[in-house]
Amino acid sequence: MEKTKFNFSYLLFLALVSAMGGFLFGYDWVVIGGAKPFYELYFNISELPTLQGWAMSSALIGCIFGAVISGFVADKFGRKLPLILSAALFALSAFGTGYVDHFTPFIVYRLIGGLGIGLASTLSPMYIAEIAPAKYRGQFVAINQLTLVIGILVAQVANFFIADAVLDSSTPSMILNSWNGQMGWRWMFWAELIPAILFFALMFLVPKSPRFLMKIENKTAAETVLSKIGGKAYALNELDNIKKTLQEKGSAKIAFADFKNPKVKPILIIGIVLAIFQQWCGINIIFNYADEIFTAAGYSVGDMLFNIVITGSVNLIFTLVAMRTVDSWGRRKLMLFGSVGLAVVYALLGGAYYMQFTGWPVLLLVIIAIAIYSMSLAPITWVVLSEIFPNKIRGIAMSIATFSLWIASFILTFTFPILNDALGAFGTFWVYSFICVLGFVFIKNKLPETKGKSLEDIELELTKDK
Repeated sequence: MEKTKFNFSYLLFLALVSAMGGFLFGYDWVVIGGAKPFYELYFNISELPTLQGWAMSSALIGCIFGAVISGFVADKFGRKLPLILSAALFALSAFGTGYVDHFTPFIVYRLIGGLGIGLASTLSPMYIAEIAPAKYRGQFVAINQLTLVIGILVAQVANFFIADAVLDSSTPSMILNSWNGQMGWRWMFWAELIPAILFFALMFLVPKSPRFLMKIENKTAAETVLSKIGGKAYALNELDNIKKTLQEKGSAKIAFADFKNPKVKPILIIGIVLAIFQQWCGINIIFNYADEIFTAAGYSVGDMLFNIVITGSVNLIFTLVAMRTVDSWGRRKLMLFGSVGLAVVYALLGGAYYMQFTGWPVLLLVIIAIAIYSMSLAPITWVVLSEIFPNKIRGIAMSIATFSLWIASFILTFTFPILNDALGAFGTFWVYSFICVLGFVFIKNKLPETKGKSLEDIELELTKDK
């Protein structure tokens, strides 16, 4: 059989454009951490822990609602139009969050940004998985995670340079009345407008997913897209496989009974547990509460912002490692490595805090934890979620998993100050270590390997009679 010649330049264009949702997800998710010391003084909430926590976690409520509606809009309108909507929401949030002078509208715009994240986090990896050939799907879906960590790094670098005039010895009053305290934090949010507008414009050049086109019985359009990706023979073979899975599942209309199907329910449970575990492994605490973590380790505000840039750089480097290994090592092996690696590092990190170590030992352990997470649980979870659900219910099933992820993220973010106060930094990281051990056991027992298989082959394997 003649080897398929793929149009990699076209595939890369489609993946990079749709993955801009990941970039904006990463930027919007992390930018607030650098702005935190300034907007808290501006809005006079620096002594109000409840409002501090609400400011940090409010976007997650938007994420949850975005995840809830993403599956329904994806199955009704496809992946393309909701991604265009998410771009518009990112732009609106970026402008509004930096423009307001009062806390309540600040929260409203954070909620709008969260809605954009909820849509993009579900639909960007789903779209890439549906256009990428099986052999290279892991690498292409990981592009979404790559752009996400680039977005995180860009936000961290922007925060660092915008806030570089802050003096470590500055009093709260001096910071509040400085340019940074009045305008600098606004520019941290406004910088997001450029990629948001670019994402909005470029998404109009991207075709609809061929699997969605087949689902709505537009075979001609689906064949056109697939032919441009891999040629006529590749397109006909893919169309035949997609048609078989859709026919086997009956009508294209989705019913609640589809999720109660004993063949589908275990797959949904795997997706939900992996989504929750990706958050409850605890790594996002390092990004969202970096100032508390590094301050507890003896670093000043200026040092803290620089250290955040270091962690973001490590995040980027090891995401590239994941892209090289996801289709060779496989998903399962990387997930197991991430689980046990984080369990060990968190145990050591908790010990460092318990022994009251400060400075570079803590920074080194944080960097190792981020490196492990970035090449395993961070990108591979999204790859697995985009692969394992059957064609017919992929949109809503992905939405349910992403909804679970954001609920878990909200709980994680909201409970960290409580755990930190009750157990101390050492006890909190030991809790996360134990969760990682549980995650390792679940992955070892429940997660199958999916590398190198078409989405239809994965579906047939996971839903076959045992």
